[in-house]
Amino acid sequence: MNRILIVLLLLGVIAGGCVKSSVSPLVQYNKQKEIDSAIIADYLTANSSLKAKKIDTTGVYYIVNDGEEGTGNVLYTNSTQVTVAFTGKILTSGFVFAQTDQFHPTYVLGSVIKGWQLGIPQIKPGGKVRLLIPSRYAYGPYAQDSIHLPANSVLDFQIQLYNVTN
Repeated sequence: MNRILIVLLLLGVIAGGCVKSSVSPLVQYNKQKEIDSAIIADYLTANSSLKAKKIDTTGVYYIVNDGEEGTGNVLYTNSTQVTVAFTGKILTSGFVFAQTDQFHPTYVLGSVIKGWQLGIPQIKPGGKVRLLIPSRYAYGPYAQDSIHLPANSVLDFQIQLYNVTN
């Protein structure tokens, strides 16, 4: 009798472990996508003087002010190295989570967040771009504790491009 109870208990535990979550990752992704889109749309409505352009259907917006496009001919690839100065803020709060002051780091374009991969090619060396990046093109649902960045943060980057190397 005890063996039968143990077997039934084990079967109950196994069956209970197989129950799927009520919210699939795709549903969560789409819900956050809508939230991010609303945050950016509200921001752009409140700041209607910004001449923001959307990059394809990504939800990433960029702003390049007149005279700040940079100069030269550049071909961007995933292995392109970019030397930049930047300030990164959370769009909703204005909290600065990252900033370069006196140094200008160099990154391989293919190794930075997707929002940068899409936004930096909008300018040339010497140019400045402002990027409004939905969370899915930044760090997504993963908090970045080392820089005090909550999960699903919509980001606002000011980037100055100093050099491009292929």
